[in-house]
Amino acid sequence: MSLTLPRLYAIADRGTLDKRGVGVGEFVRELRDAGVTLLQYRDKDGGPQQVLRAAAEISAVFAGVDAMLVMNDRADLAVLAGWSAVHVGQGDLLPEDVKVVLRAIPHPSQEREGWATRVGAGCVGVSTHVVEQVIVADAGAADYVAVGPVFGTSTKLNAEPVVGLEGVRRARALTAKPLVAIGGITLENARSVVEAGADSVAVIGGLFVEGRTVGEVARDFLARLR
Repeated sequence: MSLTLPRLYAIADRGTLDKRGVGVGEFVRELRDAGVTLLQYRDKDGGPQQVLRAAAEISAVFAGVDAMLVMNDRADLAVLAGWSAVHVGQGDLLPEDVKVVLRAIPHPSQEREGWATRVGAGCVGVSTHVVEQVIVADAGAADYVAVGPVFGTSTKLNAEPVVGLEGVRRARALTAKPLVAIGGITLENARSVVEAGADSVAVIGGLFVEGRTVGEVARDFLARLR
């Protein structure tokens, strides 16, 4: 599939939201109102029912909005949530297998033919951290490649070594697929990441700035990344 990603790839990370006492619905509503159209939901600790409840809340907020909603890790839960985009890491299902799941499992409330037509092959992104992984992702079924962490990050335990802007440049040279940079990206450094070759920047903690709302910060990201 041919894919063009928005510059800002917002991530609603359940662990980060819980630590800050921010509800999923409240968070994504501010993003929607700011004009965000690419959002991933990530919950590394919650069970399937918690993930699906949050996904339903996000779907309700973005109802009627032309946006891509991405499920982290779980292709099966993406299908049940009615989402057709999934992001996987190096230890998760292969992108090829994710697409099989998205094609093969109809949502219970959908006719199989209609569901297959609507979802198609789905959209799959994959995280990479070293050159060899970028090469594999480029040759495989992933629709976009994520590289990072670009800078130091506190939102992921046991994070891979920082790749820096040079890592973004290397990844850009190795793939023509849309490239998403992630890890420690803030308003101050986001533009440099795009200039290094990223098509989109994934932001988690950088959406929280003391004294400002998430919506205000998201609008600033969108303005700076035009």
